Amino acid sequence: MARNTTQRKMAEYLEAHPRMMGALFTICLLLMQAGNVAANGASTNAGP
Repeated sequence: MARNTTQRKMAEYLEAHPRMMGALFTICLLLMQAGNVAANGASTNAGP
């Protein structure tokens, strides 16, 4: 029941603040890219 209430509150908030939806989407994209960069930076390559 709490999950439905939380989802409803979030939907109401985003309906009242539509620009926030774009901001949240952009943040998600940046976090996904940062994860890929961190994963590539942590890998080691055996040199000659």
